[in-house]
Amino acid sequence: MLAVLVGLAGAFVYGGADFIGGVASRRISPIRVTAIGGLAGLVLLLAMFPVIGGQWSSQAVLLGAISGATGAVAISLLYACLAIGPMSILSPLTALVSAVVPMLAGVLRGERLGVVAYIAIGVALVAVVLVGFVPEKGAVRPSPKSLLMAIAAGALIGVFLILIDLTPDDSGVIPLIMNRAVNAIIMFGAVGVVWLLRRSKRPAAGGWRPGIVLAIIGGIVDASANVILLLGLRLGELTIQSVLTALYPAGTIILAAVVLKERIAPVQIVGLVLALAAAVLLALA
Repeated sequence: MLAVLVGLAGAFVYGGADFIGGVASRRISPIRVTAIGGLAGLVLLLAMFPVIGGQWSSQAVLLGAISGATGAVAISLLYACLAIGPMSILSPLTALVSAVVPMLAGVLRGERLGVVAYIAIGVALVAVVLVGFVPEKGAVRPSPKSLLMAIAAGALIGVFLILIDLTPDDSGVIPLIMNRAVNAIIMFGAVGVVWLLRRSKRPAAGGWRPGIVLAIIGGIVDASANVILLLGLRLGELTIQSVLTALYPAGTIILAAVVLKERIAPVQIVGLVLALAAAVLLALA
């Protein structure tokens, strides 16, 4: 029960981070938002280390670093495929793949769940697709390139979950610290390359400061979600946590409806209801 609640909380916090990052990306570029957010998250995790602690080991450092590189590539592919569109297909596809990859890994590692749990996972996967599906008038079919990018992004997000799950139980937040450090280095390097290639372009006057502030907040929220995810993986199975984490679009949608007054489509409401039903079933299982 506790693992399910933690998983749901993590999904909502991840959704909040995506919402804040999306708003920040309207003022400064997504790549800058990711870089600044990575650095802000690193600062938060370093501040949390004396409280949470963790045992330094080569396994914790290596897996954390690899997960940071994996996450950087995943985010880049995700933004790139969503820029091509249509988001209504590519977004839920990415979330679905990000759940299936670690779920299969958990099964291959010997995780065995009851019948009710597998039914709940099936319901949750349907909810992932419905929650992330936003009908677009006249939406074009996704190109093979965008589909491959979305699948690759989802697979790499799934690999990130697997890597964090493989870290030693006594490592605390050390893998997350390494994750953020490597992620920030890669993304700031990418920012530098883009700046050199496009030196003539500058953010709109007055728009970059709020964007930076939002990017910092988003990075802190995202790092907090990582800590919640780590706790969920320590408490429960990778199979269940990966599916619950994939429900992160629900948090984004709810915040967009409350803050930006965006309308929730009927199909998304169905998805949210199914997500709650799946959570109840997982708790009972």
